[in-house]
Amino acid sequence: MGQKKLIRFRAIDEFKNVLQYPEGIKGKWGEFFGNSNPITLELACGKGEYSVNLGREHQDRNFIGVDVKGNRIYIGAKQALDEELSNVSFLRTHILQIEDYFEQGEVEKIWIIFPDPFLRDSRENNRLTHPRFLYRYQRILKKGGTVNLKTDSKELYDYTHEMIKETGCVIVEDIQDIYGKGKATGALAIKTFYEEMHLAEGRIINYISFKLPDEEIDIPERHKKHKAIVSRG
Repeated sequence: MGQKKLIRFRAIDEFKNVLQYPEGIKGKWGEFFGNSNPITLELACGKGEYSVNLGREHQDRNFIGVDVKGNRIYIGAKQALDEELSNVSFLRTHILQIEDYFEQGEVEKIWIIFPDPFLRDSRENNRLTHPRFLYRYQRILKKGGTVNLKTDSKELYDYTHEMIKETGCVIVEDIQDIYGKGKATGALAIKTFYEEMHLAEGRIINYISFKLPDEEIDIPERHKKHKAIVSRG
């Protein structure tokens, strides 16, 4: 491990806005933030650019960036501390363990920003809109809460459409080429480092927001091989 990473890992151990595989936090995020404001998660947050920017714009909401890589979390966490954004924090953990840290209904929104699309069929179950992830999101989102995906991958965008249909989710908003259509406003106007790169390369950015069904997600037959993994939580 490089010296820079070691420094960052030591630093986040002391950051009051970073929790690393915490115990006993489930159902207690209101106590952690000191308020009962709605919670938004940014999954696979990397440097936490969305969490920090949303935190600046919405002081009446709490934002939590979730990622397993502490050296990346360090960047957003330090920025939030420097700007005294008390409504922005970070959770270091694997996303497959997300329901260990949140009660049913404790989260209002989920953002997934330019995740790895895992284009190989053999890695399909790692896509963050795969049914085994949707199953978990269903266990922490409040009813009516939304999952929001912003991506430059047409393959992941199309795949997500397919999963929405197969699992009984409901589309709230669907925008192909948000910049070409002049729809990059509000939260969609936030540009991450990678998004700036994608736009410079002329890539098209797509966005889809959807609600999970009220009834428990029934894993489609072609995903049954992942059912055992999903059910263990």
